[in-house]
Amino acid sequence: MTMNGGAKTWYFPDGYLPEKSKAGEMDAHEALMLFNPGSEEANVKIDVYFENHDPVKDIVVQVDAERVKALRIDKPSDMGGLKIPELTQYALRVRADKNIVVQFGRLDTTQNNMAYYTGASYHE
Repeated sequence: MTMNGGAKTWYFPDGYLPEKSKAGEMDAHEALMLFNPGSEEANVKIDVYFENHDPVKDIVVQVDAERVKALRIDKPSDMGGLKIPELTQYALRVRADKNIVVQFGRLDTTQNNMAYYTGASYHE
């Protein structure tokens, strides 16, 4: 069975890494979840845009067929070596050679009532 859902280009305009909480607590972070429902590997490129300097483009990620890949935005090893400082405004564009489904989420531990929420996206 072949799934026809998803899109090849996704945009997430509201990136803003929260500050890290105290040691021993859950880490504040943002994550990008890539879901490839198709029967072939998807080749993905991530572009990161900033308010005050040039974008970083073409961070390469592969997502196997019928698999999910979760990327932590705060971990340079997940972002092609890119280190985004905490409290920096940024936006993401995700481009794939196959239709995929992408979700962006943020774990905010800067308050007593920890919150996890997803960011709005636009895809084409």
